[in-house]
Amino acid sequence: MSFSKRIPIFLLRLLALAATISATLIMVTSRDSAQVFNVKFEAKYTNSPTFTYFVLMNAIASGYTLILLFFPTKCSFGHLILIFDLIVALLLDSSISACIAIGQVGKKGNSHAGWLPICGQVPRFCDHVTGAIIAGFVAALVYFLILVYSLHNLINLFSLKN
Repeated sequence: MSFSKRIPIFLLRLLALAATISATLIMVTSRDSAQVFNVKFEAKYTNSPTFTYFVLMNAIASGYTLILLFFPTKCSFGHLILIFDLIVALLLDSSISACIAIGQVGKKGNSHAGWLPICGQVPRFCDHVTGAIIAGFVAALVYFLILVYSLHNLINLFSLKN
């Protein structure tokens, strides 16, 4: 891959790294407490398996992206990296989708299931979760751009060989 084609992918990976690290840190630091009917409860990301999954997937994506930043560019693992990029993008998408679903229940509640909204009692926690979801969405979008750019380069490579 030529130098001019490596710069955009490097910059996209840096942006993806920043977004996944931000999403992870924002979610890990999300914590708030409230007292309802003389019962104190604390809202934190570890209370929900969905939020834990979100943190884990963003941490995996961060580690993967960090490794690829120092990976030699003149290697023959281009197809494998493309497959791993696709897997990471899908894992990020699934974690964001799950978080949005749980966040919606936390914000609006569910009258059919009898679940009350909690964002009125722990607004700082909900704001952190919203920020983490936005950062995660940016990371997923950047990974989508990485996939499109890598596929474009791969298709151009095959068309040049024929």
